[in-house]
Amino acid sequence: MNTIIVVEFGLYLLLMVVIGYLVSRSAKNHSEFLLGGKQLPGWALAFSERATGESAWLLLGYTGFVFATGLSAVWVAAGIATGIIFSWLFLAKRFMEEADKYQVITLPGYLAARFGKHAKIILWLSTILIFSFMMFYFGAQLAGAGKTLFAVFNIPPVMGIWLSFLVVVLLAFLGGFIAVVWTDMIQSIMMLITLVVLPIIALVKISAADLSISQALMSSGPTLDSWTGGAIGFSLGLLLFNNFAWVFGFLGGQPQLTSRFMALRSKKEARTGSIVAVSWTVLAYSGAFMIGITALTLYQGQTFADVEMILPIMIMDLFPSWIAGILLAGILAAIISTADSQLLVITSSVSEDIIHNALKLDLTQKQLVAVSRTTIVLAGIVGLVIALTSESLVFLVVSWAWAGVGGTLSPAVILTFFWRKYSGIGVIATIATGFISTVIWISTPLEEIVSSRFTTFFFAMTAGIIFSLLFPDKKVDSNDTHSSGKGTAGDKPDLEGSASANHETLVGNEETVSDPIKL
Repeated sequence: MNTIIVVEFGLYLLLMVVIGYLVSRSAKNHSEFLLGGKQLPGWALAFSERATGESAWLLLGYTGFVFATGLSAVWVAAGIATGIIFSWLFLAKRFMEEADKYQVITLPGYLAARFGKHAKIILWLSTILIFSFMMFYFGAQLAGAGKTLFAVFNIPPVMGIWLSFLVVVLLAFLGGFIAVVWTDMIQSIMMLITLVVLPIIALVKISAADLSISQALMSSGPTLDSWTGGAIGFSLGLLLFNNFAWVFGFLGGQPQLTSRFMALRSKKEARTGSIVAVSWTVLAYSGAFMIGITALTLYQGQTFADVEMILPIMIMDLFPSWIAGILLAGILAAIISTADSQLLVITSSVSEDIIHNALKLDLTQKQLVAVSRTTIVLAGIVGLVIALTSESLVFLVVSWAWAGVGGTLSPAVILTFFWRKYSGIGVIATIATGFISTVIWISTPLEEIVSSRFTTFFFAMTAGIIFSLLFPDKKVDSNDTHSSGKGTAGDKPDLEGSASANHETLVGNEETVSDPIKL
């Protein structure tokens, strides 16, 4: 069985690299390398966004969480699904329109363009935030790949980390965003097949063996058959709130996800993407929840050293080896699809936000792509070192990432989109407060009471509102207002009073960049 599975696994990795190479010729300039140049269909971007948003945590972590906690684990899925659905229905089209309006290709670049007077500070703060959390998050994906490959294929963890590093860096290096999206699309489908097919087969076996799910839940633990985990009163409120707090990270603050929204090319494609993403979310999370529940029924009375290995154990028990190899590759697909997108986010923060926009170095499009590729290799090596030398630190810091990045940038996005009085100083206060509050909160026992996924969002949002009221952007003349008709400097870049000046200053001087970035 192991031989067949390993062969299929190797063929899968080879297929991903070949696809990455074939589409690599599509990325001709910096905008296309980092955001696809508006070439990609909405359904492909939706599949990619979902694969990027769900690492091995969904296939291994969440299924193991359901196995350990029972029915009450449904509230985690409810919180995450709510955030995903909200972002696609209410934010995706807005991101697409704003990216077109301001001619930007990154989330920090957009915030800088909207509040041009404070552009450089916003770019530097955003880059420090993203690099600090995403670098360790990327390293954690490589370390997680090593753990998974050892558990499933008996490949030594160090070899697994190196193998994952090579595949991820190759995919990102060859074709940038375009290669990542198309390979993510395939990986997203593989993940979905695993999450949908496995619980169906498990239910068939449960029915054939005349087993009872409700009886298995009751016999597995005193609270596993309870939708509230046996909590009542204030404890119940905290349980529901903390599990539902995942929603705050999905409100536009994860740059690896919002880049897919910014890459959409029309309202029609945005609608198509929304249908695909929402359908994927419902099917995937329903399947992951049922995998945990059916595992409790099939393995009642048994104990496992690592509950996160429930899914691969079920696959190898329920399927012949040739099918098991395909489904198990879906686990690695989840890791690779998240890691390569995180690597591109780190790259865009360095090459686009700092070198191109903040420092305004005199580089051509070809040189900017070369800088991005160099950054991919260097950042990949840093992540590799983190994964190889600091595994315990990785898994500590990765728990900060969702709050630190999503909980910080989501308030900035929401206030920028929906509050006209939001100011440049408010953005700076939002980012700084989110960064500091995450580090402090998660380092105290308070994290066990109220999750930093909420507190970071709350503190960052509050700081943004207070500082915007205390330090509002100056009013501008009606003739200088942006085409949206909003009358504060926070609604447009404070650069020479025109969108063209913003494009020249923040995105690149057309005299020094031979092919100006256009989406």
